[in-house]
Amino acid sequence: MDFISDSLKDGRSVRTYVRTFNVIDDFNRECLTIDVDFSLPTQRVIRSLEGFLKWRGKTSALRCDNGPEYSSQDLIEWANQEQITLLYIQAGKPTQNAYVE
Repeated sequence: MDFISDSLKDGRSVRTYVRTFNVIDDFNRECLTIDVDFSLPTQRVIRSLEGFLKWRGKTSALRCDNGPEYSSQDLIEWANQEQITLLYIQAGKPTQNAYVE
């Protein structure tokens, strides 16, 4: 899972205005969820993950970077409660999460 941003033709960042939260299946590269909003704090990420888990069923692990939304205590507690392992990639190594990057 990760946030994705883009830029406009004139070079301005779209991320300044809109963020997209994406969860991609590593096995078949299927996009499992895309959530778009102006702000996607940890509680919104958890809500999005809960919706996708109800639809697709529980996963054993989620790979993510070390962003503040993913390293927050709220997400860690939620993952422990759901018995989901959070796999953090090494800092500065986006290829470890290549499909979503």
